Amino acid sequence: MKKKKGMIVLILVLIVLLAVYFALQTWNSSQEEQEQEAEEASQIHITETDGEDITALSFNVGNGDLAFEKQDGTWVYTPDPDFPLAQSYPEDIAAAVGDITADRKLENGDTLADYGLDDPQYTIEFTDTEGNVTSLYFGNMTGDYYYVTAGDEGIAYTVASTALDTLNYTIEDMAQLDEYPSIGSGNLVKEVITQNGETTTYDSENEDQSEDIAAVAGGLGAVTLSDAADYSVADEDLAGFGLDEASRITVEATYTNDDAEEVLTLYIGNEDGEGNRYVMMNDSRIVYLISTEICNNILNAED
Repeated sequence: MKKKKGMIVLILVLIVLLAVYFALQTWNSSQEEQEQEAEEASQIHITETDGEDITALSFNVGNGDLAFEKQDGTWVYTPDPDFPLAQSYPEDIAAAVGDITADRKLENGDTLADYGLDDPQYTIEFTDTEGNVTSLYFGNMTGDYYYVTAGDEGIAYTVASTALDTLNYTIEDMAQLDEYPSIGSGNLVKEVITQNGETTTYDSENEDQSEDIAAVAGGLGAVTLSDAADYSVADEDLAGFGLDEASRITVEATYTNDDAEEVLTLYIGNEDGEGNRYVMMNDSRIVYLISTEICNNILNAED
């Protein structure tokens, strides 16, 4: 009987402790929510637009005039809709400019000219789904803050300089480059080179071509797609790079990827005069710069 009473007491103590624990958890959660709500209420919002509701953007924060717009739900670079734009950049920018908060609101202070806002350093403009246009102007700096005004409201704010970090890219930084496959002597099956109407084939099953296969595989494996001469070349401009059908060298490399055979097509054009050649791959419209040495290895050619 004593053991049963002891067990009952322990169970009751445990229940009480659990009740206290969950009560504390609930209280802490409530406190955190209240603190977060108080913090949000104290923020000075200059813009309050959901990034997904922004349909057009234009700005210049020191990297040139940049403009983007949504077409059928996809962001494009307005001056060149064919530019291979990585979607994460305009998405992040839209989210950032749609939620800009100020550290201070400067009322009854100096004129906008005193803050450098009569001739702003930077301008940001965006349009939402309702067609509303919001313009932001960034003037002089004070410490780690910019003086900012919105539209023609005539009120100056101080905004942390970090508000511009998400916009601090060139259009080249925002390019979505092609994904280049992993090719080496271990998975290269065959390479076919067509130049001036003549075809040269290097086949991994041909034992007499083992050194040739190793050489061209080394060239194919050394390619990195990082420098571009044109991000959306027009057909009429291909000849200027030596990449029109009449001038280019075509390389078709068959390789294995997870036991399946795939084909990479490279088009090799002229030299740029700085130790590189113009190269395109598959059906991409990007003209890359690949070193002449690597191109020579791919073609199994002498320097």
